[in-house]
Amino acid sequence: MRSVPAEELIDLFKGWPNPALLPTTALAHASATVLSTPSIWAPALLYGPDDGYLPLRKSVAEWLTSFYKTRDPVCFDRICITGGASQNLACIFQVFTDPSYTRHVWMVAPTYHLASRMVDDAGFAGRMRAIPQDDAGLDLEYLRREMEAAERKANEEQRFEPKHKPPRPWGKIYKHLIYATPTFSNPTTRTMSLSDREKLVQLAREFDALIVTDDVYDFLQWSADPDLPLAAPDKARVPRLVDIDRYLNGGPHDEWGNVVSNGSFSKLIGPGMRTGWAEGTAKFAYGLSQAGSSRSGGAPSQMASTIIAQLLANGIFQSHLTEVLQPAYARRYHRMMSAIREHLLPLGVVVPYSSEVAGGYFIWVRLPSPLRASDIVRLALEKEKVEVAAGEIFQVPGDSVDRGNEFHDFLRLCFAWVEEDQLADGVRRLGCAIHDALVEPIAVST
Repeated sequence: MRSVPAEELIDLFKGWPNPALLPTTALAHASATVLSTPSIWAPALLYGPDDGYLPLRKSVAEWLTSFYKTRDPVCFDRICITGGASQNLACIFQVFTDPSYTRHVWMVAPTYHLASRMVDDAGFAGRMRAIPQDDAGLDLEYLRREMEAAERKANEEQRFEPKHKPPRPWGKIYKHLIYATPTFSNPTTRTMSLSDREKLVQLAREFDALIVTDDVYDFLQWSADPDLPLAAPDKARVPRLVDIDRYLNGGPHDEWGNVVSNGSFSKLIGPGMRTGWAEGTAKFAYGLSQAGSSRSGGAPSQMASTIIAQLLANGIFQSHLTEVLQPAYARRYHRMMSAIREHLLPLGVVVPYSSEVAGGYFIWVRLPSPLRASDIVRLALEKEKVEVAAGEIFQVPGDSVDRGNEFHDFLRLCFAWVEEDQLADGVRRLGCAIHDALVEPIAVST
């Protein structure tokens, strides 16, 4: 193992892919093909179609069909190319919500901490609400009661029609928006059960809600047991919510549906490509493509889309995923888990969630009482030069912490960004900070 100088920062906060894992050689070859083929580079350098580069839409549809083992093939007309999951979440708010009519944005807690800025930008500051979860799964009875209360309030305020957005044939304004990362979620790495997925879709249909799922980590999966390889790592274990909406009880109640899957190549090819996709009903996908920015400039990431399409068409991307990314992230995960068992568990730290299938970028741990995450983050950075994420930042902003929205004693550790041989030392340093806080509690605020 390479020795890391004490003064060198080890960043276990940053949720980025390590550059060494990105398919740079394949991207260079694909780019050369694009730029040497006039029939490709000419349209690639111009304004693209609103719904995206057709060869990429078709390739993504075929790949998703294979990975998710959908009952019927995913048709390209269900796919809209996007500028990545974050850009697309903003577009979803633009087209399918209205702050004068949409009641709340419900977020499974803990939630991806940077999504709240987009919610604020869409006019929903102060109207984000947490969906609690525990070892049994989502508290859907609580969500039902709160949505019923929100409907009663909306009726009292006579919020019967959107005020800020006129009727548009390509768009629909939903009464509620639900946001979740159902598989290997950020930060907890939990995977939502099939039962909860089905019940959440049923609830969305009943209350005219749009479920937005960030399905960005689904493809990074491996066995939680380092000695037991995962069978069929190129196949999903649980259907996506958008697939459940496609078939449950005969399918969607209308042509819009109640779920959109928000996908991205950021964790798989590189975030700088700024390319992703959305899948919903054909009507929904077309409506999403009609966001003003796409109508003005065409689909985002037109040039990048042509390069990525080359990788999917020749199978290089799929091979990179199964032969490079999944094994590399599995090694990193097991290396960090081994260090956690050695350095953190003896101090009373707990890894609260586990399953036979691991995946994603993160490990979520709980500190022993009375330690607070914000104090440990500060001590770890100042004394040990290791950076981790405090659980508080993953609370749903503005909602009460009394019910399932309090994470002051949790930390999120990322094993994707730093060099693999830094992971164990980073966890060891974190253990030193936790040990010092336990020995000298006066240094930790109460």
